[in-house]
Amino acid sequence: MVFSSLLFIYLFLPISIILYYSVRNRKFKNIILLMISLCFYAWGEPVWIVLLLISGSIDYFHGLYIERFHGTKWAKYGVVSSIILNLSLLIAFKYSAFIYENVNLVFNTSFQVPDVALPIGISFYTFQTISYTVDVYRGKVQAQRKYSTFLLYVSLFPQLVAGPIVRYSDIAKQIEHRTTNFSQISDGVNRFLVGLGKKVLLANTAGSFATMFMERSSESLSVTEAWFGIAMFSLQIYFDFSGYSDMAIGLGKIFGFEFKENFNFPYISRSATEFWRRWHISLGSFFRDYVYIPLGGNRKNQFLNLMIVWFLTGIWHGASWNFVIWGLYFGVLIYLEKKVLGRILEKLPRIVSHCYLLVVVIIGWTFFYFTNMNEAFSYLKVLFGFTNQSFASTELTIIITNNIFWLVIAILLCTPLIQVIGKKNFNGAIHKSCLVVVNVMILILCTAVLVSESYNPFLYFRF
Repeated sequence: MVFSSLLFIYLFLPISIILYYSVRNRKFKNIILLMISLCFYAWGEPVWIVLLLISGSIDYFHGLYIERFHGTKWAKYGVVSSIILNLSLLIAFKYSAFIYENVNLVFNTSFQVPDVALPIGISFYTFQTISYTVDVYRGKVQAQRKYSTFLLYVSLFPQLVAGPIVRYSDIAKQIEHRTTNFSQISDGVNRFLVGLGKKVLLANTAGSFATMFMERSSESLSVTEAWFGIAMFSLQIYFDFSGYSDMAIGLGKIFGFEFKENFNFPYISRSATEFWRRWHISLGSFFRDYVYIPLGGNRKNQFLNLMIVWFLTGIWHGASWNFVIWGLYFGVLIYLEKKVLGRILEKLPRIVSHCYLLVVVIIGWTFFYFTNMNEAFSYLKVLFGFTNQSFASTELTIIITNNIFWLVIAILLCTPLIQVIGKKNFNGAIHKSCLVVVNVMILILCTAVLVSESYNPFLYFRF
């Protein structure tokens, strides 16, 4: 089940809210929310709930063990055991086919490549449970003694299948002591609808344009068509994932939780370093706190540390070499910015450094999109005019002309401009009235679109 479906919006969510607010006791609310979360996860593929329970149980008992022997070598063994078991499950279900394929290629063997389905959300909840046991080991949080409470943290449905990665330390107190009020619920509904609009009205439309051009043979593309196609994919992946994060944060508010922001208008950045401080913030902070800094951070072996982090960032997104290349590409860029480029970019006019960022990100998304490297490099050749293809096309001119209003709205929504204008020019009452009107319009438009669409998965479901 996905958030951007009529089933979720008009059946699952209303029933969940009614059940949740039908009781006053926080303990009963948690039990109801746990049942709702498990039902949500089991809706499409019930078998994977067993894996979720196994993963949660591993770290529940490891957390108790680590705290019991805190400060001793046995606690260190406990956290190592937790990490190994969690990563083993992730590797088995996400990377086993990739490993077999590469072993066959390198050693010229013919091992049968396993056909293993990818459990939805495994990359996210694995990282969440790892962060829990590591934080217990570091003494940042106390181990949770109630199994049902810990399982609620692991399975909390707003962020279960596509993030953001929520650390136990961020919501431990909220699980036990949260309160809700009408203002918080109202903010949550507004945030959810903003995310719904991003996904259904912007990401899906951008995705259809991206597919129109990026799925063509590169020999049949003009230069401007290639740029338009990858630009549309850039919009698609941003609105798709930030839209999901908005919906998750909004749902969290409705049920009394405050999740941290996961996106902060990354396309207004002036460097790759800044871009990755604004894009998928929860993943970046996870690798910073649990990999980069423990390896030595900026103090020693900085280049190696960055390469390790960005190799892991790439492979986390998918079991394919294009994701590894994509990750290492940004790792090298960020290292160069730290050493040389950063100081140059700061001195350049803002428009120049911003254009630099857009170009390097678009090159990166090309590697991200194409799993076949030959296709990726062929596409890049068209982008930068290293072929004999024409520069422009009549077809693209017609598409842009017919969709100019949508394009302007999409570009503006990649910036904080509309938010800034809204806060400066409307008082509280007018602002709230406008939000109600906008929310109703978004809901009506999204409903109309969803009635005619049969398939609109989130891109990050496959990661």
